[in-house]
Amino acid sequence: MAETDVSDELWQQFHDVVNMTSRELRDWLATDAAGTDTETLPDQAGDDVSRTVLEILGKRRTDLTTHDADVMQRVVDEVTAERGAEPEPTAGDAAWRHRLMSLGHDPLKDATA
Repeated sequence: MAETDVSDELWQQFHDVVNMTSRELRDWLATDAAGTDTETLPDQAGDDVSRTVLEILGKRRTDLTTHDADVMQRVVDEVTAERGAEPEPTAGDAAWRHRLMSLGHDPLKDATA
């Protein structure tokens, strides 16, 4: 098996908290970045972490870098801090939901979806 910087535990935790598909995240970032005066280019939508999450979703595990692993851990930590270990679908306020969605976690989406 090829070497990877991502442990089995981190791989599973990341995929447990990132409950949006790469397409859903890409569409969300494009929608969220679209303003009334200007529209962001699709590959520039979202912040650095959001774009890295999107890139991670498109990679094979063996292609992940140390930077990817760091971002994965950050996303797991942030979503877990906001939602707890086993979150139930919750609306919350719009800014809170949008912030989590930019990390690839839709708090309205059922964990089993």
